[in-house]
Amino acid sequence: MTSENEPLPLQRRPLATRDKPWARKVAAALAAWGVAPNAISLASVAFAILAGLALWRSGSSDGAMRVILLLAAAAGIQLRLLCNMLDGMIAIEGGKRTPYGDLYNDVPDRFADVAFLVGAGYGINQLPFGAVLGWAAAVAALLTAYIRVLGGAMGVTQYFAGPMAKQHRMATLTIACIVSVLEPLWHGNGQVMEIALALIVAGSLAGFVRRLRLICTEIARR
Repeated sequence: MTSENEPLPLQRRPLATRDKPWARKVAAALAAWGVAPNAISLASVAFAILAGLALWRSGSSDGAMRVILLLAAAAGIQLRLLCNMLDGMIAIEGGKRTPYGDLYNDVPDRFADVAFLVGAGYGINQLPFGAVLGWAAAVAALLTAYIRVLGGAMGVTQYFAGPMAKQHRMATLTIACIVSVLEPLWHGNGQVMEIALALIVAGSLAGFVRRLRLICTEIARR
């Protein structure tokens, strides 16, 4: 039994990067400096909003400015992921977990997904259905998180399985940003990001179905 103010047992996304020496050193340094894990969780949203704005503005920019915006978006995506890893490491390994830590860990991620994916969609302003794809990708990403948390609320495993789990979505967006920088070489204009968002929509929906089936299978085995 846990008391009213005691955090519930945490189910964490498996990340091999947590075991890297550099990750442990950075987390230990931040903990030693008194950086709160919840503050890092909120910082991830700030990076996501900035990256989403950069993706949106990249659609109406060209030349060096477009390159800068796309690379800034790619950097923002990776900084969001870094924050997502470090907040948990400081909270758990650093012994700084709070009763509200799980909320800070999960809720900001939902805003971050919307910021990235909708921003990317509105950045495809020279092609039809760009904004629709962005919103569809955001909804599909939210569905994968919803079914995972719902499973946990029902007392079964929180499944982080893909395709297009968070790290897969962010990798796809990062690659799309970098490849989009090269689009002028073949006179492209947003097609790379459009394909990336379509893959995220399809993969996220497939991931939702897979997680739902895993939850149903676990319930049936009780």
